[in-house]
Amino acid sequence: MKALGVIPARWASSRFPGKPLALIHGKPMIQWVISGARTSTELSDILVATDDERIVKAAADVGCQAVMTDSNLPSGTDRIFEASRKSGSDIILNIQGDEPLIDKTWIDPLVIALKDNIQDSLAGHQTLGERLSMVTLAHPIIDEDLSNSNAVKVLVNQKGQAIYFSRFPIPYSRHTAKELGAGVPCFKHIGMYAFRADFLQHFCEAPVSALERAEGLEQLRALDMGAVIKVILVEKPTLGVDTPEDLLKVEKWLEGRDEKET
Repeated sequence: MKALGVIPARWASSRFPGKPLALIHGKPMIQWVISGARTSTELSDILVATDDERIVKAAADVGCQAVMTDSNLPSGTDRIFEASRKSGSDIILNIQGDEPLIDKTWIDPLVIALKDNIQDSLAGHQTLGERLSMVTLAHPIIDEDLSNSNAVKVLVNQKGQAIYFSRFPIPYSRHTAKELGAGVPCFKHIGMYAFRADFLQHFCEAPVSALERAEGLEQLRALDMGAVIKVILVEKPTLGVDTPEDLLKVEKWLEGRDEKET
């Protein structure tokens, strides 16, 4: 079973133009992401999907293939679909291009969960409601994330499947996370996804849904389509880069890691 990791890396960004080539300890961020993806033991191959020749070159400098995609595509998901559609892969993993510290800790659980589900499906060991379309990640939430609209929340059911995603504090309208305790199935979402290849195509060809438009979250289109999304819990978040200031946080974390290893 072939699992392809695709790293969408767009040059233009309203908050941080040229972000994929921003230097972290002298190395472009896209190269950090590629190095992290290569720690996976579950991926068959890795591609960078971009709209800029400078990013193609940065990927090639570390021996990673890059595919040029249309700069007018509406999302990273559309970019990974365009780059992967001729790959013949069974699973397509969206590895965010602004996650320089990503590694197999976050990648492999996604791929393994979807591989196992596909194998069960082929063997006829599951019902339609158990057939996963996607797998994603989340981690325990803290109070300060509840009111932060940049922190996406996900509610899960008893089967560990996504019920709803929101930028708003769900279901905390009257209580804090601490007051409700660990029994409330709300977590902070990590925007990495493993897709069944056939569902990825179906998803990208579907129109934007009303829920997606209201919240600004494309995963709500998948739920609106009736997709089953498995949510895997990890102990800690990734450390993504949204702004130039975040680069300093990553460099500080790397310096702390290096001090511990010496």
